[in-house]
Amino acid sequence: MKTVLFIPARYASTRYPGKPLVSLRLRDGSHKSLIQLSWEAARQVRGVDAVFVATDDERIADASREFGADVVMTSESCENGTVRCADALARLNLTPELVVNLQGDAPLTPPWFVEALIDAMQADPSVGMATPVLRCDRQTYDNFIDDRRNGRVGGTTAVFDRHMNALYFSKEVLPFIDAGNLPDPIPVFHHVGVYAYRPEALARYAAMPPCALEKLEGLEQLRFLYGGIPVRCVEVDGRGRVFWELNNPEDVARIETVLEAS
Repeated sequence: MKTVLFIPARYASTRYPGKPLVSLRLRDGSHKSLIQLSWEAARQVRGVDAVFVATDDERIADASREFGADVVMTSESCENGTVRCADALARLNLTPELVVNLQGDAPLTPPWFVEALIDAMQADPSVGMATPVLRCDRQTYDNFIDDRRNGRVGGTTAVFDRHMNALYFSKEVLPFIDAGNLPDPIPVFHHVGVYAYRPEALARYAAMPPCALEKLEGLEQLRFLYGGIPVRCVEVDGRGRVFWELNNPEDVARIETVLEAS
């Protein structure tokens, strides 16, 4: 097996309890759960040999099995999706070349975002972990600013060096731009909540304790940077599709608008 994809999902979200099971309205008026839409997105990715929902909650597991997903039950002590992927990999006793983490709150993730990560890691064996970044269009940038203005935790931004290695990730909008001097194109990159790891980098991460920055920002990928493990940012093209994660109840309407138009 070359590539295994996990969809880590937990019920006890601090900001949005039960989020994986929230119902979203589709174009034809029917509804599907967030976890099912994320699983369907994962199934569209080329080059993936197996897809599993990884959870510690029987409600999520039962719902996932009902729509046909393979499920691996993980420890309740997994503090984030990356650790849950490491736990799932150990429980399945698999030895893939790559592990992909497609978080269960990003049903709008196009398959080519994930494929770009797989291609980047296959092209450069020195890369232990990679994640996609997407240049903000005006609508996404305005959504970021609106969330921060209203005290909501919205999407995550990424800044990186000339080699595309991450310098920092934040739930603030970075870099700061004077509202009256917004450049075109906008130099703000939306971090897409997908990760690809080599198993050895994933094991190193799971063996490290959470770091202070990770706790403050609530961003698991900061543990890689703090621990000295480079994170390769892979710029992807939205190809005209709107990308948004479901972080808050207010995001349901945003995502449904996209689903109804697709």
